[in-house]
Amino acid sequence: MRTAVTIIVPTFNERENIAELIARVAAALAGREAEILVVDDSTDDTAGEVERVSAGAGLPVRVIRRTENTGGLGGAVALGLSEAAGDVCIVMDGDLQHPPEVIPQLLSRFEQGDVDIVAASRYMGGGDSRGLGTAMRFGVSRAATWLTKAMFPRRLATSTDPMTGFFLVDRQSLDLPGLRPQGFKILLEILARSDVRIAEVPMEFSERRNGTSKASLRQGATFIAHLTRLRFGKMSLFALIGGIGAVANLAIMWVLTTMGMPYIWAAIIGAEVTIVGNFFLQERFVFGDMRPDARGVGARFAASFTFNNVEAALRIPIMALMVETWHISSVLATGLSLIVAFFARFLFHSLFVYAPRRGRSGADAASAAREPEPDTAAQRIIRAIDAEAMRPGEL
Repeated sequence: MRTAVTIIVPTFNERENIAELIARVAAALAGREAEILVVDDSTDDTAGEVERVSAGAGLPVRVIRRTENTGGLGGAVALGLSEAAGDVCIVMDGDLQHPPEVIPQLLSRFEQGDVDIVAASRYMGGGDSRGLGTAMRFGVSRAATWLTKAMFPRRLATSTDPMTGFFLVDRQSLDLPGLRPQGFKILLEILARSDVRIAEVPMEFSERRNGTSKASLRQGATFIAHLTRLRFGKMSLFALIGGIGAVANLAIMWVLTTMGMPYIWAAIIGAEVTIVGNFFLQERFVFGDMRPDARGVGARFAASFTFNNVEAALRIPIMALMVETWHISSVLATGLSLIVAFFARFLFHSLFVYAPRRGRSGADAASAAREPEPDTAAQRIIRAIDAEAMRPGEL
């Protein structure tokens, strides 16, 4: 049975792309009951162009012209989801970088019946991200993806491209009033706030031909702020433990240098003590929910200890360079280097140390699912903090 589909296209000054976009979407949806819904925030005549082209489109085309750009592109998508005629909605950009020819693959995968979302991925096998253009944009995209997956290692475990703007979603699986979109990354918002099943199909991300990219430093700042709102719980606990370790590191170093020990040796001893201490605190208070699916504690400790020592081996010479070249306090140099190291440590621990083991059997997974959640006072506090951080409209 063919699925009734709404294609949601948020637009901002995409007038030159509209005619080709609608023609290619209509061709991809030939034989299906479908509509195109454009949610427009443009300052040009994009909405007028949609109305002009819709007369010969071959399928229904609607346009909603927003008077206020509430929530940015994510807000436009949320409005489109609430106004769509069909429960099966496909979200895509209006700049033709998302090839409409992928739409049948999204629908075919969804119609297998075992998922709520099908995302078009640039980073899975068969995908291509060359349409990002410059090496800088590619690097920023990959770094943002890694950071996002590190902050949501369980919910995004099966997603290779949670930042994609091209995806199919079953509207019935969402709590639309609970979404609080802000900025570009609406799929991340949905995955973070909804208990949904996701699959992916490969996409070759096309180069932009008309118009200009909407990416900017302001959008980047909006993304970081929104990501922090979504996942403040786990990262803040990691930061708190890191802060405790940093204070302990500085205190150990201060005591040892006061006793006459050279600051390099004092820094090494302080680093080793806090590396071990931080691991056990993180095991208990940060990544406790991920331990059942991760490797054994010995392997986790070895990976954590090795990474932190390699990081320290790189960080301490840099710290020494700052002391010798810039003539700043050794304690201050250590503090600055620890701040930079925090993000590298969080990424590594979330994505590697506590990553789910591959190839777990169904029996193992079922057994893990039956294991009772820890119920110590500390774990209850952590679960309460995490639940509050995930509550819509936090901060």
